[in-house]
Amino acid sequence: PRVNFVMESVIEKDIVIVGGGIAGLTTSLGLHRLGIESLVLESSDGLRVSGFALTIWENGWKALDAVGVGDILRHQHIQLHGLVTTTLITGKQTSTTSFKDDTRKHGPHEVRCVRRKLLLEAFANELPSGTIRYMSRVVAIQESGFSKILHLADGTTIKTKVLIGSDGINSIVAKWLGFNEASPIGRYATRGYVELNNTHQLEPLFMQYFGKGFRAGVIPCDHKGVYWFFTWTPTIKDHQNGLAQEPAKLKQYVLNKLENMPSYVRSFIENTELDAFHLAPLRHRHPWELIMKNISKGNVCAVGDALHPMAPDLAQGGCSTLEDGVVLARCLGEAFSKNLKEGEEEYKMIEESLKKYAKERRWRCIDLITRSYIVGSIQQSGSKLVNFFRDQILATFLADELLKKSEFDCGELK
Repeated sequence: PRVNFVMESVIEKDIVIVGGGIAGLTTSLGLHRLGIESLVLESSDGLRVSGFALTIWENGWKALDAVGVGDILRHQHIQLHGLVTTTLITGKQTSTTSFKDDTRKHGPHEVRCVRRKLLLEAFANELPSGTIRYMSRVVAIQESGFSKILHLADGTTIKTKVLIGSDGINSIVAKWLGFNEASPIGRYATRGYVELNNTHQLEPLFMQYFGKGFRAGVIPCDHKGVYWFFTWTPTIKDHQNGLAQEPAKLKQYVLNKLENMPSYVRSFIENTELDAFHLAPLRHRHPWELIMKNISKGNVCAVGDALHPMAPDLAQGGCSTLEDGVVLARCLGEAFSKNLKEGEEEYKMIEESLKKYAKERRWRCIDLITRSYIVGSIQQSGSKLVNFFRDQILATFLADELLKKSEFDCGELK
């Protein structure tokens, strides 16, 4: 049915960002550093911190430094010294990778496991008051000359010269751009975070474990907090056992799979509250969509998971999102520095800036999506033959892929 919107009062903003997650706040803060205001529309009533934590690699820290919050987060999280991979099939370590090795092409790598809550708070605290508008869910996007009209669920109408979709994997903006829904990978994940009263005594290492059809990791964030994850391919029996509906069953399932994990590491999962255990299907954007479809269209574009949801197996989802925000802010900064007259001239300049952003990000995103899927398929195969090659031959190669993809610099804001 045709919907007629009556616009009684319209809020006008030059740049509106839909979604107040990592992508939206990075972009907004980048623009703020360049002296450009934006409005961030967040559908929830506060900062979205689902997922507990994420590993930020060298490329991510360059992006955080570009928007001026790198040192804030460094003081809150310990630096990791390396990655240790162990197969739970035999209990043997299959590879050790140092993050401090200065003989590599790009030297030592800065890697830390960062709590999402602290990351988003660092962004929000640096933004001007009123930049983030909570409880603001966009229900429709409408064309209006050289502008876009956004209709919110609460009846608010907002007119903008630039519309940025950072509204996650179910993005309304990505849908408007013509993207399909993200496709299931076939693997699932659960994750958690434990805060101890005393120091956890873990070495500052990314500890990764492989088994038949699953991957797990345990990573210290600071001296008392530990983040963990578990990803796997559920069987039909797993679904029939009600793992998705019963957190207690899911927790026990994970612990059973990890029975050969060292007890001092496994204890962090045992001590995690049940509300952290939920079955989350992993999804990604088919890479050919980014080849064939528009990352930007006119004065509209997408960033972060709205643009490039990917498997977590290269640990680059968050870092590439930080890159997006810096590149997009830089491109828009160039457009808004021209002091053009409103209308067609300004619209064309905005359109060109978003095309420049799309060109700069397209192949980086395609590469990460594709490699993440391939690496994940090898790491979490149920095949004995593939597992043998993974543990005996490919272990060091797979670990090196994590570092190679972090050897990227999105550049400064100016």
